Amino acid sequence: MTQNQITNILVCGIGGQGVMTATEILAEAAIAEGHDVKKTEVAGMAQRGGVVSSHLRFGPRVLSPQITPGTADLLLGFEAAEGMRWRHMLRPEGLALMNTGRLVPPVVDLGLYDYPADPVESVRQAGTRVFAFDASAIAKELGDIRLGNTVMLGAISDHLPFSAEVLEQCILKRFAAKKPEIVELNRRAFAAGRAAAKAAQAEVGALAEA
Repeated sequence: MTQNQITNILVCGIGGQGVMTATEILAEAAIAEGHDVKKTEVAGMAQRGGVVSSHLRFGPRVLSPQITPGTADLLLGFEAAEGMRWRHMLRPEGLALMNTGRLVPPVVDLGLYDYPADPVESVRQAGTRVFAFDASAIAKELGDIRLGNTVMLGAISDHLPFSAEVLEQCILKRFAAKKPEIVELNRRAFAAGRAAAKAAQAEVGALAEA
């Protein structure tokens, strides 16, 4: 991706994971870098536990917020099965960043959808490049599952057409009026997400060379 291209990002997950907040922060970072930005509202049920997805497009000039199937550059899957369900949106050279922390959506409990045995492997078998890591576990280790949002943003930060620092500052300014320890926790979560994605990338590279 270059500064002259339109970047398409699809964010998906379960209500309560911060999908919409993550999309808003990504949009704020793109605007700060001078991009024209368009994003959708929630497609699905935004309430806690419902499936949620959001489209984000930015570049020199963007006319529509809707990403057409097969054109997304990045898929940010806050929940692995949801990431698998939206894999068709990625272009052939696109990248999926997937949280392996399992959170079963209500469509499974209702019997409308069978939870896949290994959603990450299913996406890989379909020919998609995937960096997978347990963002939920990282957030819990830091002391708050809600930090999973920031962990995921850290993971995508090195795959955007602007610096990770721009995105990090957009996250931290949201907590500027809160206690310093909350700002520091989000700083650590962002760094942990970057490290997790890099480790997952290295693992994929090692497997390819084996």
